[in-house]
Amino acid sequence: MNGAVISSPPPGIACDVLVVGGGINGAGIARDLAGRGLKVVLCERDDLAAHTSSASTKLIHGGLRYLEYYEFGLVRKALQEREVLLRSAPHLMWPLRFVMPHAPAMRPAWMIRAGLFLYDHLARREWLPGSSSIDLRTHAAGAPLKAEYTRGFMYSDGWVDDARLVTLCAVDAAEHGATVLTRTACTSATRHGTGWQATLRDDAGGEQRLSARALVNAAGPWAEQLLKRTVHNADGQPPHERRSLRLVRGSHIVVPRLFDHPHAYIFQADDGRIVFAIPYERDFTLIGTTDVEVPDPSGAETCSEAEAAYLCAEVNRYFRTELRPEQTVWRYAGVRPLLEDHAGDAKAATRDYKLELDHDGAPLLTVWGGKITTFRKLAEQAADQLCAALGEARPAWTHDAFLPGGDLSGWIGPAQRPDTDFARFVQVVQQRYPWLPPDLAQRLARAYGSRIDRVLRAAGGEAAAQLQDLGAEIAPGLFEAELRYLRDTEWAASADDVLWRRSKLGLHLLADHPASSQSQAVSDWFASR
Repeated sequence: MNGAVISSPPPGIACDVLVVGGGINGAGIARDLAGRGLKVVLCERDDLAAHTSSASTKLIHGGLRYLEYYEFGLVRKALQEREVLLRSAPHLMWPLRFVMPHAPAMRPAWMIRAGLFLYDHLARREWLPGSSSIDLRTHAAGAPLKAEYTRGFMYSDGWVDDARLVTLCAVDAAEHGATVLTRTACTSATRHGTGWQATLRDDAGGEQRLSARALVNAAGPWAEQLLKRTVHNADGQPPHERRSLRLVRGSHIVVPRLFDHPHAYIFQADDGRIVFAIPYERDFTLIGTTDVEVPDPSGAETCSEAEAAYLCAEVNRYFRTELRPEQTVWRYAGVRPLLEDHAGDAKAATRDYKLELDHDGAPLLTVWGGKITTFRKLAEQAADQLCAALGEARPAWTHDAFLPGGDLSGWIGPAQRPDTDFARFVQVVQQRYPWLPPDLAQRLARAYGSRIDRVLRAAGGEAAAQLQDLGAEIAPGLFEAELRYLRDTEWAASADDVLWRRSKLGLHLLADHPASSQSQAVSDWFASR
């Protein structure tokens, strides 16, 4: 299959599994099930990754701070996934070294050393370097810090473009036969004996009926609401829910670049939390996150003034240059659906997940909690349970699989290690397309990996031979060829889809006064087609 968008199911569609929710867990589960040969429909009421899954700290990490809460199982599971994910998409995820300046008034040095030792050894590392102590008086990472921080620790984790990760999972699902429906809500799902009858409504008001052998509730922060308001047994009653969610908003701010080296920082905050400062989109620094409990996910996805001030205050304890909230270029927030474990403080609430399989008739699988780093394992376990419930013996397959664009061997030969593989890949891209401006070549290589040649095509479908073949430049660095690809293959349908989720070009446009007109130009392009 070529991955083209299937915008609506045929009348009376029947499938094995209906997955409700187009965040990382829903897309991951749809991908895994479709790859096992099941007939899958994924529906998302908005765009893919429109909410929590595009509002993370964008880390592939074990969660060093969770060791403090004795979450050894979660940390080990996440650490095991780091290198699996980094190998699967070296264009989309890459290793990152984190620097923790030692603040004597916070956690003692022995505790940090012990935590890092566990972090290094809870799961096998094949190529990520281990932790070490550093002298901040001589190391490049010490230059932006106040003089009082003379000692620090360094360890490895990874970075990911979260929204594109979701999209690529959905693309992979579609290429394995799944039907992916964006801007399509599940308005009702009723259990009838050994199957489900669901009604799907698109944003134009059109409705489709669908029957499925199993239903997956991957609605994230809306999982409880879906069970109470949308999903019903044959008697009209909602299914019994055995778990509940704790909704916690995590906010981030993006500011002009605060340091020049490639490492990230992890700072110990006054309240016992940690705050990250991460190199972001070449020109910026990403700072986050917060933990603010909210009663309801709707309308809570906004970083408050108090949260922005908090993040500035915490990094100001470490950096020489004072940061003020008004310097913020962009801020965003997402509501994290944490599994309710009755921890007294939101920062102590578990980031683990639970899969609840309801066998009272046709299978209903609800996903409670989760985090990006463990999405593949969660999806694999969910697919295992669903296949068993449906009597389908289908083996797992994603552990050694590439995400779309992640297999670079056709360009560079056998893989060596993900970070150096991508560097070699960019060199080959620049040799094959010498007419591409270097910054554009780098961005497209990051976004599309080995599928970059599918993007670099003229309107007639032939390979582009010069920049002009890519069509009009709709916004700076964004040509019609890329917009066509995003529309036809990645379900993009609006300026926000392109500028803020399929890419972060919107962030760069914010630095220009005509940013709104450039965004409007992208909107006009979609409207005219």
